[in-house]
Amino acid sequence: MPRPGGAPVVKGPVVPPVRVALAEAVHALPRDPGRLAYEPKFDGHRMVLFRGAAGEVVLQARSGRLVTAAFPDLAEAARALPDGTVLDGEVVVWSGGRTDFAAVQGRAAATPGRAPALARRLPASYAAFDVLAADGADLRPAPYVRRRERLEALLSGLGPPIQAVPMTTDPDVARDWFETLPAVGVEGLVVKRLDEPYRAGRRAWRKLRHTDTRDAVVIGFTGPRERPSALVLVLPDDDAPVVSGPLAPRLRAEAGAALRGLPEPVGGGTATAVGVGEVAYRSVPPALEAEVAQGTTRHTVTTVLRLKGGGERGG
Repeated sequence: MPRPGGAPVVKGPVVPPVRVALAEAVHALPRDPGRLAYEPKFDGHRMVLFRGAAGEVVLQARSGRLVTAAFPDLAEAARALPDGTVLDGEVVVWSGGRTDFAAVQGRAAATPGRAPALARRLPASYAAFDVLAADGADLRPAPYVRRRERLEALLSGLGPPIQAVPMTTDPDVARDWFETLPAVGVEGLVVKRLDEPYRAGRRAWRKLRHTDTRDAVVIGFTGPRERPSALVLVLPDDDAPVVSGPLAPRLRAEAGAALRGLPEPVGGGTATAVGVGEVAYRSVPPALEAEVAQGTTRHTVTTVLRLKGGGERGG
């Protein structure tokens, strides 16, 4: 029986939705010779790719939402994978020689009717960094070093748009990546233990970012459009919307001016605001970006530091 939205049912040992492995932030490069692997952390959307035993393809966002219809180019490319393959990775869109997170969010928000045209205009790439299943076998209990070998074997003859992220076990090479790759939109490094299984839903990996601030895409607002109380944001690596903390008076005025330049809001949704719960918001096209900081307390508050320009990319 098809799933809601026409998505096919995937049969096998690893089926959607799955909980993904997560990473805990660190502030210095971990070093443990012979025991750690280092990967660049791309600025995109987390996605699990399923190639079923009967040839079906399903794409799942980190939240568990199925996004196959929004990425027809990646769904078609995934048909070249062997049956029974499940990959974990990051969707990115390249623009001007670097990753463009606003473009990725525009793709993710596309309706099925607009998705094919957006795929032609803003083609997506898939940076695979783990394999959860191959040939119908669940590989999550296997150590990372074995999963990495299998991932490289699976993708060695495939080529773009599905490729394995670079990996090194040399901390000096990783340090070079950390210092040079921000120019192409890499926000840091992910560090994994070579002997560790894939721990779904747990922060077993570590991530080292360049700064404590991040760029997010504005997808909505609360309060009046002329002086919004808060912005609703999508952050890299997570498709679930978050409500920012209350905007400072200066930012309320700036956000109001920026929102006036966008099409009139149509529709909306609900998102979780820290200390408040679920709140309703009005939607806007993913055309505006904001630099944000996130607290490290038990209840993480996302604070908007400044607004950034961005051209409309469609939805």
